[in-house]
Amino acid sequence: MLKRWKRRVLMALGYDPEPVVVTLWSGPEELCARMQAEVESLLPHYRHVAISAEAVAGRCAVRVDGETAVTLALRIRSRLHRKRLGMVAAMFGAGESGEALRQAAFLLAPGRVLAFNTRLERLHLRLRDPLTAYLFLAGAPLDAARARPAWWPLPHRKTFAPDEVTVVKGRPASRARAAAAVLTPFTPWPLTHGGAVRMFHLLREAAVEFDIHLFCFLEPGETPVKGPLEEFCRRITYVRKPQYHEPRWTTIAPAETREYGSPAMERELDRFRREHPGAPVQVEFTQLAGYRGDVLVEHDITFDLYRQIHERSPGPGAWWNWWRWRRFERKALRRFRHAVAMSEKDEVMAGRPCAVIPNGVDLERFAFVPEQPGANVLFVGSLRHFPNAAAFRFLWDEVWPRVRERCPAARLTVVAGPDACTHWQSFTGKGALPAGPDLELHEFVADVAPLYRACNLVVVPTLFSAGTNLKALEAMAAGRAIVSTPSGVDGLGLAEGENVTIATGAGDFAGAVAALLDDPARRQALARAAADHARLHFGWGPLGARQRALWRELAVSPLRIRGLEERDAGAVGSIQSSAQGASQWDLSGYPRETTWIAEVTDEIAGFIAVRAVAPGEREVLNLAVAIEWRRQGVARRLLEHAMSALPGAWFLEVRESNKAARELYGGMGFETVGRRRAYYRDPPEDALILKS
Repeated sequence: MLKRWKRRVLMALGYDPEPVVVTLWSGPEELCARMQAEVESLLPHYRHVAISAEAVAGRCAVRVDGETAVTLALRIRSRLHRKRLGMVAAMFGAGESGEALRQAAFLLAPGRVLAFNTRLERLHLRLRDPLTAYLFLAGAPLDAARARPAWWPLPHRKTFAPDEVTVVKGRPASRARAAAAVLTPFTPWPLTHGGAVRMFHLLREAAVEFDIHLFCFLEPGETPVKGPLEEFCRRITYVRKPQYHEPRWTTIAPAETREYGSPAMERELDRFRREHPGAPVQVEFTQLAGYRGDVLVEHDITFDLYRQIHERSPGPGAWWNWWRWRRFERKALRRFRHAVAMSEKDEVMAGRPCAVIPNGVDLERFAFVPEQPGANVLFVGSLRHFPNAAAFRFLWDEVWPRVRERCPAARLTVVAGPDACTHWQSFTGKGALPAGPDLELHEFVADVAPLYRACNLVVVPTLFSAGTNLKALEAMAAGRAIVSTPSGVDGLGLAEGENVTIATGAGDFAGAVAALLDDPARRQALARAAADHARLHFGWGPLGARQRALWRELAVSPLRIRGLEERDAGAVGSIQSSAQGASQWDLSGYPRETTWIAEVTDEIAGFIAVRAVAPGEREVLNLAVAIEWRRQGVARRLLEHAMSALPGAWFLEVRESNKAARELYGGMGFETVGRRRAYYRDPPEDALILKS
């Protein structure tokens, strides 16, 4: 009844009773087109009018330049004749060019303005919630605009920590392996960014000696992904990440540390400690340092990253982030028994002794391949990590135009990571990722190795950085020359002019890129030197040995290695005879002082016998493991013990058909250097000679 009377009154006054929705194109064309489509889908039963500064099919044009908001509002109102306004939508925070249109929106329909930001988040501006409207119009994301401190007296959304836990069982437990727990802020699979790559490879290396219990957070809407983690982890516990609803600047502790506060995760870690007393708990990333643990892995010195930001863009907000991160991180570093740093430089900044385990690279996956002729430049960096977003913006806006001037044939390939457009909008406020005929932009790439092989030069234009850079390591191993800022290759031990080109500032960086694109011989010389450096220092095998050695200091291993004793002869002979791939030596030929036994709770699991063949050179006579103890890390433990006790060059023979042994030795840095024909008997077979 009320609607009918309202309709009659409006008609009597000469107004159209059907409301119209006006969308003001007050931002970039592409974003406004998407805004228009969303408004029409939200209000499908209304008539819609689009108004912009240009006359285009489907849009009305109004003059904007030099006009005040009042004049624009009157002109728009006259164009609508006597139509009734139901809603006015406009884009805010998209530059000064559309400011008059935005102000006109409030004059046209006070209380009925639907505001969009450049992320295409929307908010109906209401007088009853002026703070949210103010923060949203000031540029805050919608969630941040609605967030309130925990102490806020009025009703508001509070942080919610779900109790949802999912446990996935992996490989069976072993009596030869000690337990260890690793807490991470995300699942280290798939390998979409540097943190996942590092954790995946080190966990796989550590799993040869430890039963790993992995604890991961899941983002809202994310589900556990089937993958190889289950092949080498004992158990994977997934806990839903809390929904954090406080302003990021209102707490003394950094918001990144508070948003992972989960009673469910605390409960699961306590359960692990009860089931495995004395087992080490390793915490990955500083934002999880609020949890109790034995080892804190500093993937970067976070307060140093915020120091760099403060020095580059001083301001109260930058200072506040730097101060509270420094306060939190220094306290955390004192609280943990052990800490891991990515480089000696990071160890110094940490202010305490650290185990230095740098990032590594898969030397087989990123094997050296000579480049093909061309001028193809590659940048790899997930935009979810803001230093990568800043690096890409610097590259695209300041460096690349200069490169194109000097080298018109240059082409740029970019790997920007999952949801790159969303992260780019959040970082820059721009509606779309850059595009151009000389740009090939990928988001998620399952395997970046082919892109390294296809390029001629890799750029690392990082402005803010800490830790060691995985993309630089991948480029080095793949045999591609690198142009980097100083921070991009910090901690890698590279030398300017020998195995890398280092440049600062857009002009110098662009000049270095163009010069190397014009000089293939110089490019290839740098690439070969960098590849040699990567193979020498950054293979995952030796780095994994450092990780296992750290845990070994904390955990009582059930596997003990001791010297050979007379009472072991029977067990050693039985193991040797059961190992068909091993040499069948006379036991009396094994040197007592360089033969070691692996023992698990008084049960002999395997042995290794070695001898000296020349000063500084050793040869493995035999390495064998009892059938029931195979594929549980016993052979690796024995070989690592021998190589640690007797440093130098090592040689051994292995049956060509013994694939498992060859994989073991390859993972420990052995390479094939020769062949002995018909070396083995029963059955006869060639032996490959390996050296490390």
